[in-house]
Amino acid sequence: MENKKGFADRFDWTLAFIILLFLIISLLAISSAVTTGQYAGTNFVAKQVFWYVVGTIIIGLVMFFEPEQYKKMSWYIYGIGVFLLLILFILPDSMALVARKHEAKSWFHLPFGDIQPAEFMKTFYILGLARLITNHHEKYLMKSLKSDVILLGKIALTMLLPLAFILKQPDLGTALVFFAITAALVIVAGITWKIILPLFLGGVGIGGLLLWMAIYMQEFLEAKFGLQLYQFARIYSWLDPYAYASNEGMHLITSLKAIGSGEIFGKGYGGRVVYVPENHTDFIFAVIGEEYGFVGASIVISLFFFLIFHLTKITLQLKDSYSTYVCAGIIAMITFHVFENIGMTIQLLPITGIPLPFISYGGSSLMGNLLAIGLVFSMKYHHKTYMFAKNEDD
Repeated sequence: MENKKGFADRFDWTLAFIILLFLIISLLAISSAVTTGQYAGTNFVAKQVFWYVVGTIIIGLVMFFEPEQYKKMSWYIYGIGVFLLLILFILPDSMALVARKHEAKSWFHLPFGDIQPAEFMKTFYILGLARLITNHHEKYLMKSLKSDVILLGKIALTMLLPLAFILKQPDLGTALVFFAITAALVIVAGITWKIILPLFLGGVGIGGLLLWMAIYMQEFLEAKFGLQLYQFARIYSWLDPYAYASNEGMHLITSLKAIGSGEIFGKGYGGRVVYVPENHTDFIFAVIGEEYGFVGASIVISLFFFLIFHLTKITLQLKDSYSTYVCAGIIAMITFHVFENIGMTIQLLPITGIPLPFISYGGSSLMGNLLAIGLVFSMKYHHKTYMFAKNEDD
């Protein structure tokens, strides 16, 4: 007689509870953030609830499929994502289907809201990359320097296509997420440090050189590469925001003032005084810091830490390599989002258009992240079934 675990035993209730806590934090922060006059007439809280409902449905649908099915469909899913980016690139700005925001052509304008395909492409890319690495290891059973170089070349080609379209939008923040995902999976894939270390040091060296040239050799870059000084405004306003207080530095200055004014315990819900533009999206952490202070901000960061810890624990429990790579990519994606978003609000990192996962307002970002979490639910749910069946056969 078969003895299978039921849904309640296989479902990850801890992960569900963490997402529920993020929902509560998100609604509290957004409801307070949008009390300023610029948001009059738009109920962002109701819209965020709607996107969470849609995201929950996505999780349910994603859980229906097993990891092996995702492995088989991964290249098709990856192809769909690239196709959407291609369509967005081809369509003229004048079409009603295209929405351009902040000089970036990154959204489809649909009746129920604007959708950013790059947010979903992150997860699609993880699925494709996990399939690529798994297939490579199955083909090259004996690991060597040559096989690692071949794998690295395959990974680079897989990243190149979506990255090219995203940089054309332009969307540097999302492009950086792709680099973070790729770096994490390169390490997890077991590529030798004889390759990784020189690449890492070379990347750091090139990045440092470009930063130095942007600060001290602006005229050279303008003359030789045709770059304009305004294109370095984000770097300058990051290093010295008060020198650009009337334009590029305003966001960072107001964010620092808001978080600093919250002190230890904050001003309480709705007690904000500092005006921060876009505080319901990319700068939602400034709202949390001002209203709930160091204590509230620390609780939010701790919750993200617990989420990453729980996802890591799930990843270590998985036995099939494909599921492991998928979960590792998702961990890298969420970790980079959190580090970059919080870092840019406190001047630790330059400002990019990266929202705070599960908290910032935004349908595409939220659904994309919940899609990724849905995959983790699926891996954990079906993994337990396989492991139990194996024990039963024994």
